[in-house]
Amino acid sequence: MTDNTPKQVPAAADAADVIAPVEETTGHVHAVSSRADKAAQFIAEHGEITFTYEEEREVLRRIDLRILPLILGAYFFQQLDKSSLSYVSIFGIMEDANLKSIEYSWLGSILYLAQLIFQPLAAFLLVKLPTGKVIGTAVICWGTCAAIMASCTNFGSLLAIRFLLGSFEAMIAPSCLAVTQMWWRRSEQTLRASYWNAMNGVTFIVGSLVTYGLGHVASTKIYRYQTIFIFCGVLTVLFGINFLIFMPDSPMEAKYLSERERSIAVERLRANQMGVASRQWKWDHVMETFTDFKTLLWFILIVAISIASGGISTFGNLILKDFGFTSFNAILFSMPTGAIQVAIIIGSAWIATRIGRKGIVITGLSCLPTIGTILMLTVPRNEKNKGVLLLGYYLVQCLGAITPMVYAWSAQNTGGDTKKKTSSAMMFMGMCTGNVIGPLLYNTKDAPLYRPGLIANLVMFVTVGILGLLIPMYLMFLNRWHSKKREELGKQGNIIDESMVRRKDMQGSKAVEIEQNEQATRNIEDDNGLNDLPDLKNEDFIYVY
Repeated sequence: MTDNTPKQVPAAADAADVIAPVEETTGHVHAVSSRADKAAQFIAEHGEITFTYEEEREVLRRIDLRILPLILGAYFFQQLDKSSLSYVSIFGIMEDANLKSIEYSWLGSILYLAQLIFQPLAAFLLVKLPTGKVIGTAVICWGTCAAIMASCTNFGSLLAIRFLLGSFEAMIAPSCLAVTQMWWRRSEQTLRASYWNAMNGVTFIVGSLVTYGLGHVASTKIYRYQTIFIFCGVLTVLFGINFLIFMPDSPMEAKYLSERERSIAVERLRANQMGVASRQWKWDHVMETFTDFKTLLWFILIVAISIASGGISTFGNLILKDFGFTSFNAILFSMPTGAIQVAIIIGSAWIATRIGRKGIVITGLSCLPTIGTILMLTVPRNEKNKGVLLLGYYLVQCLGAITPMVYAWSAQNTGGDTKKKTSSAMMFMGMCTGNVIGPLLYNTKDAPLYRPGLIANLVMFVTVGILGLLIPMYLMFLNRWHSKKREELGKQGNIIDESMVRRKDMQGSKAVEIEQNEQATRNIEDDNGLNDLPDLKNEDFIYVY
């Protein structure tokens, strides 16, 4: 039997560390339901263990060194291949492929339309199949499509390949979110999600440099845009092969970790109350997703910000060019956009982690692109105002931090494997819907002001700011509801959310309270965290604001 005597909590801990008991493997094996999470079955087979802070931090370090670079790379190449159309827009693709203005807009929208169509399939595959294999295969397939796009010289062929590209890329964003939920505790997830989302900004920098260099390569045999497509596609395929080799499917199957390290990697996730991986598709989780009001609110939020993002990402370089810059200068001036996005994404995630509030951070972030859009709408387009217009454009790019914040916010407030995947699918369907609509609000005929698109963006930014204030109020209501349910079941009404515990909470009586709370749910059969329950049916689930 496990010794439940309270133990002294070590003082040294990182800000992201959480309370972990200190004892050795018990060897006690519990019987678990066949509907339980795979992590529960793993613990039942290997015995419950406890571990020191030092052991947990070492396991976390090894996870960060192996898993994080792989999902960073996958998201980077997805953004690079997806954005390649924007990079080649100023190198004559419209003339070389005989594209009309609305056809170019549709090439931006069709990718997200494909992602929208294939999100339900992506959710199903991520539940039923090994995650690492699914992602690696998708990377290779969309990289191949990106390379093949070089052979397309008319609207029909470009549209078809962009649709295939989007179909395979439908996997990557929900996959990265699933991996984040699967490997890290909730207190660690916001920053990790910001790292892979920041690859969007890195893509701006690297993609602009690559485009600038390849754009100077003169050839009488192929167009410049074809060279860029080939380069991006081939690199992606090579990365995909490496991803298949090195990416584990779950913490339970991470062969690069020792057996004890795998047990620690699984055990430390129990406090999330979210599960790890079930490999079982459960229709009751799906139904709860579609009837969950907070999921609907996040869906509206992600649609709003994606409408703005879709238009700016597709027409950004053209807007810069219409400020009065040459084609190559437009590329160079787009590079700071990437640095801004990296800084604002990681910086806002750090702030949200420190203050424990995402809604207010989202509202604050929405103010920046609102100001930028107003500048772009009101400042006259002339040589004297280039600097002010550029400042407005850069402020608009701060919108890039809102999408990953919404992803992390939704993911941290969703429990149950199937519900996590279907909820993520809904978020990305919202993202795709917005990105389909966004480019269609812009038209080269509206150059150089692009007033219809910018006014629509302004409305979206204000909507995002309002929702950032309203959603936490509903989450507070859900927490009070769960507290009452716990009391009705004879449990403690006010409990500590161990998954969000920080160093400042690990002192004195608070540390003892956390330890007692942890011991109360020590056994698998008494712990809802690994029973694969959707969050609304799990009274122990605590929502974060």
